[in-house]
Amino acid sequence: MIGFIGGLVFVLVNAGGLPGPLPLVARIVGVAAFLAAMWVVMRRKLPAAVPPARESLRTYWIAVAAEVVAIIAGANVINRVFEQPDLTVCWVVLVVGVHFLPFAKAFDAPVFTPLAWTLVALGLAGGALTLATTATAAAATAVLAGFVLLGFSSLGSLRKAPEPA
Repeated sequence: MIGFIGGLVFVLVNAGGLPGPLPLVARIVGVAAFLAAMWVVMRRKLPAAVPPARESLRTYWIAVAAEVVAIIAGANVINRVFEQPDLTVCWVVLVVGVHFLPFAKAFDAPVFTPLAWTLVALGLAGGALTLATTATAAAATAVLAGFVLLGFSSLGSLRKAPEPA
């Protein structure tokens, strides 16, 4: 659910930086993808959830805390030192990607590894394109990252539920 919501937020917030009719199209497709994904998840019958192990939760909270610190610190450097505010959203995409890397092992969910590397690659490529072209590249990077989050979240929600121990 967090991935669905995060993906939708990436699309809705950043679509405005796209040209022409693309903001409306991206937002409509984003909302439709979100609703479709939620419909699939809500209809799926799962056994009672097994709470994550303490170590997994510790990994989760450390990764989330590091993500918040990295986003804030990096955004400050990007904006104040390099004076490149358009790169901030690409930095956020990259950091969100990195924060997923420890989750694959911690939650026995291999879907996190390709998600992480896809977002890292998008953040790096989007940053390079933004420097070489315009801020539209940064907006497109964030919107694409939103759709990647929606897609991978859908894949992750379709994986077989873990067997009770």
